[in-house]
Amino acid sequence: MDATTHSTTNWIELIHELGKNFEQRARNYDKEGTFPFNNYEELKKHKFFSAAIPLEFGGGGLSHIEMCNVIRIMAHYCSSTALAFSMHQHLIAATSWKYKHKNAGALMLQNVAKNELILISTGARDWLGSNGELKKIEGGYLLSGKKHFASQSVAGDIVVTSATYLNTSNEWQVNHFSAPMSADGISVADDWNVMGMRATGSQTIIFNDVFIPDSAIVLERPKNEFHPVWHVVLTVALPLIMAAYVGIAEKAMEIAIEKGKKYQRNTNHMPYMIGKLNNSLLSAQSQWKSMYQLTNDFDFKPSESTTLDMLTFKTNVAEATKQVVTEAMEAIGGQSFYRQNILEKLFRDVQASAFHPLPKWDQHLFTGKLLLK
Repeated sequence: MDATTHSTTNWIELIHELGKNFEQRARNYDKEGTFPFNNYEELKKHKFFSAAIPLEFGGGGLSHIEMCNVIRIMAHYCSSTALAFSMHQHLIAATSWKYKHKNAGALMLQNVAKNELILISTGARDWLGSNGELKKIEGGYLLSGKKHFASQSVAGDIVVTSATYLNTSNEWQVNHFSAPMSADGISVADDWNVMGMRATGSQTIIFNDVFIPDSAIVLERPKNEFHPVWHVVLTVALPLIMAAYVGIAEKAMEIAIEKGKKYQRNTNHMPYMIGKLNNSLLSAQSQWKSMYQLTNDFDFKPSESTTLDMLTFKTNVAEATKQVVTEAMEAIGGQSFYRQNILEKLFRDVQASAFHPLPKWDQHLFTGKLLLK
């Protein structure tokens, strides 16, 4: 695929085409708890990892909204692939915002586009306090620690992370940086044995005295204090992540309607349940759309009010998508309890929506404190 083809690719049409193969493999990946390397090879071949990078850097030029919909559609075929893929894309999105508004990050975007690199986020463990510890040495730091829930860690090239550091003022701070997964001292544990999203490859990354050069540090912030960088990260990341769960909900609705048409002659309540299911799905879809409208293709000014809305929408979309899948199972009855029915897998996968930052009760507390200050 040359640059011209890349810039004119019909990405939505292409992901539907690739999705047919993803769907055929999804059940085995879930059953075995293995990472979808074949899916990633196809995504790399068609340059999906650079699809949202601006054209001037060799990317595909997709807008934030377009990438959200690519992920949503991908989830119809393999929800684990879609979720893992979204973790790379939200790092690209944050860098794209940074380039657009601060003229920074161009080198990283160029590097990803040139080499179709896969970025790993450890954001699930890097909220206000972060974890892991940096120790200062000449020319940089030594990093030791563990990062759990690192999606696609078995396939990624660069990990974007953070760790704590006791500075010269004897105060704990958090430093943000990236490191190649090939660096000495980095290993990946074989510990991703979970209920749902089993093919995301979200193994723990272990850092054992990994050298982090001074030049790699891109941000220093106080530990356990909210930093304005989160206004950017949350606003660009959450619509991409939740796109996978909206796709799951849409797939569940599709299955319920297909089965419902066959069984409505045997039950009087099927039309009622499908109608209620449609209400639940519309709630999830409309609030998710409100999320990416807030991002506005990176034309937004980071603010507390936008972050509060985004976090609230995230909780609501997570709850709504779980409700959709539950109602779809109720609509078609006991057959959905069998593992051979795709709804059983979708039910397990959609539960993971609750654990992305911020989990529901953390979000309620965080939002309430800000509103009451």
